[in-house]
Amino acid sequence: MKKLLLLLLTLTALHSAEQLGVNEKLGQMVPLDLTFLDEKSNKVTLGKMMDGKPTIITLNYFRCAGICTPQLDDLSRTLSKLDLAENTDYKVLTISFAEDETPALAAAKRKNHLHAIQRDYVQDAWHFLIGENNSSAVLASKVGFVYEKTVSSTGVVDYLHPAALIILSPEGKITRYLNGIEQLPFDVKMALVEASEGRVGPTIAKTLLYCFAYDPVGKKYIFVWEKVAATVMLIIVFGFFIYLIRLGRKEDTSEEMKEAIEQSEARKARKKGEEK
Repeated sequence: MKKLLLLLLTLTALHSAEQLGVNEKLGQMVPLDLTFLDEKSNKVTLGKMMDGKPTIITLNYFRCAGICTPQLDDLSRTLSKLDLAENTDYKVLTISFAEDETPALAAAKRKNHLHAIQRDYVQDAWHFLIGENNSSAVLASKVGFVYEKTVSSTGVVDYLHPAALIILSPEGKITRYLNGIEQLPFDVKMALVEASEGRVGPTIAKTLLYCFAYDPVGKKYIFVWEKVAATVMLIIVFGFFIYLIRLGRKEDTSEEMKEAIEQSEARKARKKGEEK
């Protein structure tokens, strides 16, 4: 039974290690000396871009054909309604985790989403960055953002990834996760206010959406059956484990009852012998 439990825990750990999504690391610190390239190809650090302000981090890739654009569109709408002073009360950083994207692409993406904000907005408050020396992957790992690179049969590179806003305190502490592509301005405001004070807040229950691989030939999203199969296998292993535990308990109970009956019969036999 102990070997089975060990095997089960090992399988669970392996499954969790490969699980796409957001593995929350609330309260942990992000290194502010990570370097990136901004929209003008300047080398900048995360700390410099945050500028001592609470910061909204989004991890995306700029050529995404899935949920990245809807997520950033919603963020533009949210910033339009946000009752805080941008560049004074908060910063926003959208960081690409794709390995081959360029500052020019970041600049074009930034221009589109700043233009979508429906009010006068201090443009220096929201920057689009690309990684340098694997910095995007390091940042993703530090905040628990798990994504997966895929290559189609035609050689097209794509990424499977979740959608979430990650809120950092001015010191780089992870204080809140806002999952999904749509957020309420009030939730974002409260998350930033808490972050400004260094307070860690619980994640609001919301379905975590994923960006599946896009097949440009078939013009459709690819359902990643391997992940579903892994989940089903894990459920089967858990079910089998629970079955064995219950079976073992029944066997133990049967043995105890059998032993109790034998002891009772023995006592009765001794009592009869004494009466004779």
